[in-house]
Amino acid sequence: MTDQDTHIPEAAVAPEEFRAAMSRFPSGVVVVTTRCPDGTPRGFTASSFCSVSLQPPMVLVCLANAADSASTFARCDRFAVSVLRPRHRSLAERFATKGADKFASGGLRPGPGGLLAVERALSVLDCAVHARHPAGDHTVLIGRVTEVRLGEGAPMVYYDRSFRTLA
Repeated sequence: MTDQDTHIPEAAVAPEEFRAAMSRFPSGVVVVTTRCPDGTPRGFTASSFCSVSLQPPMVLVCLANAADSASTFARCDRFAVSVLRPRHRSLAERFATKGADKFASGGLRPGPGGLLAVERALSVLDCAVHARHPAGDHTVLIGRVTEVRLGEGAPMVYYDRSFRTLA
């Protein structure tokens, strides 16, 4: 087999068409946090989050390379993932807003390892960075889960470009 036999042509899918297709897939919403080397907290909202492995427990989250916190997450060794409930909508919007002071308005508290996590989150997973993979205009961040804290309630979901609740 030659390189020509294995070459797959690039699809001619417009970004807006792809975005519209993906908006039809509901997903959970998380806030991911870490700290800069000087201790400054950094974070972002994500809907691209899923489990990767049970043994060892691993998760992945996708971060836009243009995000304010991208350079910090490119160097961190730990991060926390807070799974959001509907009551966290304003916090999700704040962490999704480029240039916002994401940590000024509260709603977070330090976990046992010192990383900030969302208060009363549905669950919080503390992670050690396992790998980073470039993926187009995003980076796939894979974490080995080192601790789990469980809350109660229903999840917030992202569907058709807005935050929603399950019926």
